[in-house]
Amino acid sequence: MSFANILYEAADRIAVITLNRPDKLNALNHDTLVELKEAFSQANGSADVDVIIVTGAGEKAFVAGADIKELSAQDAVKGQRFALFGQDVFSAIEQSAKPVIAAVNGFALGGGCELALSCHIRIAAENAKFGQPEVNLGVIPGYGGTQRLARVVGPGLAAEMILTGDMVDATEAHRIGLANKVVARGEALPSAREMAGKIVAKGQPAVRLALQALRCVPQMGLREGLATEAALFGISCGTDDFKEGTAAFLEKRPPAFTGK
Repeated sequence: MSFANILYEAADRIAVITLNRPDKLNALNHDTLVELKEAFSQANGSADVDVIIVTGAGEKAFVAGADIKELSAQDAVKGQRFALFGQDVFSAIEQSAKPVIAAVNGFALGGGCELALSCHIRIAAENAKFGQPEVNLGVIPGYGGTQRLARVVGPGLAAEMILTGDMVDATEAHRIGLANKVVARGEALPSAREMAGKIVAKGQPAVRLALQALRCVPQMGLREGLATEAALFGISCGTDDFKEGTAAFLEKRPPAFTGK
């Protein structure tokens, strides 16, 4: 399927989805969100894809925010629908059955920060900046920023970022847990590909079951989460890859996983 606002490529069991509106700093509009959701559906439905990477075109921006012209047309009623649609798209990314890595190659502001937060892993170039500056426009984050940011960096730091609208650089993002790692300018996507390659080499049933267990953390208490983990651990023990992985370890050889 061809897209107007994003680029989609898949090779070596890795899908790369690139927000491709560099003249608008890859700002999110409705059409781009529709395409983004479709691209993730395509990647999750492909038997040839194990890991998904999201990035932005160019080196200036991952996603610099929402399309302000489109945003300015909202009112109290339309604004709620506007937010719910964006939340639906980003929740679909968060609930992806396959790991999602954000290669944050520049500004990740507003909806861009919210998009990065919906990914499972975030790799930031040293020129990246994260922020939820919506209060500067007299509005609040609407695509999950108040909820996911607080879960990632804690309520206090989330309140500071959201209420002041201040940005944090890549080093600070790494310090507070918003970025998994910081790499040189221009190296976010190559670094994400390298990490994706490591994940691809593992037993994929285990990768997906582990991801399923991790997604339960915000919704479950410890006791319920541990019970879920035990159930998923049992499922993983019934896979062919488990048998191959343990046999390979005992026989001192690399495993030959089949994804079953």
